[in-house]
Amino acid sequence: MRHVFLAAAAFFSLTSIGQSALAADAPYVDDRSTADAVVRSLYSAINRHEFARAWGYFGDAKPAKDFNAFVRGYDGTDTVDVKTGAVSDEGAAGSIYYSVPVAIQATDKKGEAKVFAGCYTVRQVNVQIQEPPFQPIFIDKGALKPSTEDFDSAVPASCGDGPPPPKKDEALEQAKKAFLATYGGQCDKQDPDGKPIGEPEAHSIHYKDKDAQPSDPERETRLFRFFCSMAAYNETAVYYIADDVNGVTQLQFTEPELDIRYENNNSEGKVESIHIIGFKTSGWATNSDYDENTKTITTADKWRGVGDASSSGTYLFRNGYFSLVQYDVDASYDGEMNPQTVIDYNTAP
Repeated sequence: MRHVFLAAAAFFSLTSIGQSALAADAPYVDDRSTADAVVRSLYSAINRHEFARAWGYFGDAKPAKDFNAFVRGYDGTDTVDVKTGAVSDEGAAGSIYYSVPVAIQATDKKGEAKVFAGCYTVRQVNVQIQEPPFQPIFIDKGALKPSTEDFDSAVPASCGDGPPPPKKDEALEQAKKAFLATYGGQCDKQDPDGKPIGEPEAHSIHYKDKDAQPSDPERETRLFRFFCSMAAYNETAVYYIADDVNGVTQLQFTEPELDIRYENNNSEGKVESIHIIGFKTSGWATNSDYDENTKTITTADKWRGVGDASSSGTYLFRNGYFSLVQYDVDASYDGEMNPQTVIDYNTAP
């Protein structure tokens, strides 16, 4: 039998399908709700000789050069039974990949059975960031080889033949989940480069607390910047930080509340005074950037497109958190960029 790799990756407990059932009597199963259901559906289609349906359970990486070659690979096949072992999963680039040990027993039309074993992958693209047409869970890749084991014992113990999978970046995964859960429905579906949102810029900040002793080891804080939306002239982002004390938390930006007085109460006129009347926090950062050299996040909010009226903040990382150290305001709509500093904490410890 050719194309034995059709025993695709699964996420299901030990089971077998099509035990000596004729193609016409094999149950019809078409279910993509879970990875194991996709595999059951695949072998339902194969056992019923519904090859177009079987072909459809694969993603872009098809199991043969074309559909006709795929069908010819099963010319002599009557039924295929399948068993799977312990499944592992790994999240990467907006998807979950399920790896599973698989064994199949292929019986030809003469009644001769052969056993094959190996490992396969099923992929589920993050459903929260998809746009039409929706991509359901699908078979990504896999390979089986002839096995001398009995079918009942042929399932590999694990899919660990190659290098071990990379260790999960738990902080990154938690930040991604938090961002998508809170902002997945509010933000644009793609960033300016056309990539789905939810994959942040990531930075590692190493530092010592102000009270640390010279012999104390450095601490680390992770910073994740998620693009959210792009308007006519302002881009918004959301930041998360992670450390060994507080875990993953969203970064809040302190901003002053301002009382701005204009000559003749006309905002297009001369600015008479700017007073700070309080402070507030925001989870949004506008036109922001992180500078690894200075360990600062800067924001720059244009009040209109030409940018002559605006506000900007500088947030310095020290002692494990970002604090507002400078805030500038250009409150005049005069066609010129002439901000004035209303907060300056740059000399604070």
